Amino acid sequence: MAKGQISFEKTVAPRQSLKIGEVSQLSGIGIEALRFYERSGLLGKPSRSPSGYRLYDDGVLERLIFIKKSQTLGFSLNEIGRIISDAQSGLSPCDEVREIVRRRLAELDERMREMRRYRRELAQTLEEWDKVGRAPGHICGLIEATEMENQPPAAPRVAPKSRHKKVG
Repeated sequence: MAKGQISFEKTVAPRQSLKIGEVSQLSGIGIEALRFYERSGLLGKPSRSPSGYRLYDDGVLERLIFIKKSQTLGFSLNEIGRIISDAQSGLSPCDEVREIVRRRLAELDERMREMRRYRRELAQTLEEWDKVGRAPGHICGLIEATEMENQPPAAPRVAPKSRHKKVG
């Protein structure tokens, strides 16, 4: 490390168990996300201290790194759960992983084709509007008079976050 540089690496002495706050701090993953991962079966059930605190072993950090890498590669939490489950059952999930990525690439290629078609049509529409200038209409005659063949490509569907807090 160069003189005057500050190291922000998080270090902790190796030990048998970590509380959820420590796991959160070391991994950069929020406590609620950790609890969600646990409920989803991605982390497994941690042991509990006599006072009821979750106690994770050091392996939880490796598991969280795997989950984050998998998400970065585009795997859903359900897919990650299946991969982990297969590995825990002694099966190699590598064939399924390659097949998921193959399908994902095909989906991306199709979405990119749709985006290029949409972009061409949108550029043509703008070119026509530039020639027209302003058009009379209820709100904007340019939009009201437009007929487009292609709809904008649908964004990937993501389930909305629940805004309801759990009572209890």
